[in-house]
Amino acid sequence: MARRRTAAPRPRYGSFPTTADVGIWANAPTPSGLFGALGTALFALMTDLRRVRPAEERSVSASGADAESLVVAYLTELLLLEQIDGFVGRSVEARVLGRPPTAVLAEVRGERLDPARHVRRKEVKAVTLHRLEIGFDPPRARVILDI
Repeated sequence: MARRRTAAPRPRYGSFPTTADVGIWANAPTPSGLFGALGTALFALMTDLRRVRPAEERSVSASGADAESLVVAYLTELLLLEQIDGFVGRSVEARVLGRPPTAVLAEVRGERLDPARHVRRKEVKAVTLHRLEIGFDPPRARVILDI
């Protein structure tokens, strides 16, 4: 009798309301998957990902003294792609370095912001350390964003 292979758990992400701001959450089977899901969650909060074509690829890197500062530095770099370059991501593939992670390298697939096609959902001003939660057993995170 052949054994049936089950699919590996996929990264998941979403958002949650807070009193004055908004948060994103993610979980994944690996730390690299977690950072990829956090990046995708950030872009999903800002625009409808279904309307973003993976036409270009941009590289982003960040480092931090600890996991919390790494998350803030990483998401800030992604936010700057949108704010300065006018680039919106559809998907993010990340690779973390260190145990616990102290650096991340990411490839963002997306395109330049087109106001005619890309619906602006939320304008994110900054990534905060306020009530930031991250763990690696299993990989999961919650991050509050200033809107």
